[in-house]
Amino acid sequence: MGGIFSKKGESGFSVSSTAEKEVTQGIDGSGAFGVETSRVLALRGVHVVMAVRNMEAGSNIKEAILKEVPNAKIGVMELDLSSLASVRKFATEYTSSGFPLNILINNAGIMATPFKLSKDNIKLHFATNHLGHFPLTNLFLETMKTTSRERKTEGRLANVSSLGHRYIYRDGFCFDKISDDSRYQKYYAYGQSKLANILHANELTRRLKEEGAEVTANSLHPGTMLTNFMCYDCFLWCLLQVLGILVSKTVEQGAATTCFVALHPQVKGVGGKYFVDCNVTKPSSQAKNADLAAKPWDFSSSLTNPE
Repeated sequence: MGGIFSKKGESGFSVSSTAEKEVTQGIDGSGAFGVETSRVLALRGVHVVMAVRNMEAGSNIKEAILKEVPNAKIGVMELDLSSLASVRKFATEYTSSGFPLNILINNAGIMATPFKLSKDNIKLHFATNHLGHFPLTNLFLETMKTTSRERKTEGRLANVSSLGHRYIYRDGFCFDKISDDSRYQKYYAYGQSKLANILHANELTRRLKEEGAEVTANSLHPGTMLTNFMCYDCFLWCLLQVLGILVSKTVEQGAATTCFVALHPQVKGVGGKYFVDCNVTKPSSQAKNADLAAKPWDFSSSLTNPE
């Protein structure tokens, strides 16, 4: 993607910027925690731990990265974000390993799937795209704070949201019908989960500032890419195949904003912002609503800690 769409923003980067050759050029990420994102972070010295649902596929990705970056520090651990038991198991195993952690990227997600419930009987969109990330982040916060203090580095959380956060159910969050299929609409369900990603980062930012912790939280839209993420929507997939040259990014460009938020010095001390094309951008009015941000936080807490 280039031409008229490549105008640079305040950060000096644009829609066509790539993670490796531009956004992280010259950055040393040594000491810090999507395939291209993992590859570029490993290339910059980050000790990457990939949390994957399919361990065989994860191991293959690890080997491919090691062939290109022989000195990469990279590990693979099993995690199914649609299962709260799997989230707790993963967090326990990671923290008990003693590994430091100062970058956490919540980027797993599904889009426009048919109605389905998770293992915990929660609507799969909400469970995978938001609810699994919520306790995972909370379980890792103390480790991130400790790493920040000991290494005198800023901890960073990056929630991968979407432009789709603007398209949700007319009455907003349907807390009382989170697992109801009577009014399920796959695009609105996706948008609701992506709005939750932004509100999560915003509310966490407020809490971290009150505490004075050296950890920041932001959200981002990586851009539209022709990947298997859209495998459930044949129409959208075919449309992007036709219009891709105008509206879609390469995978290399898609990883740029995630890597920017996770590593770039320009983001130091920045929290509660929404990034698009490596630049701070205004999200929807609901995504900026501080009062609304507390509601999905409390709701998610009740679902993940029912006792």
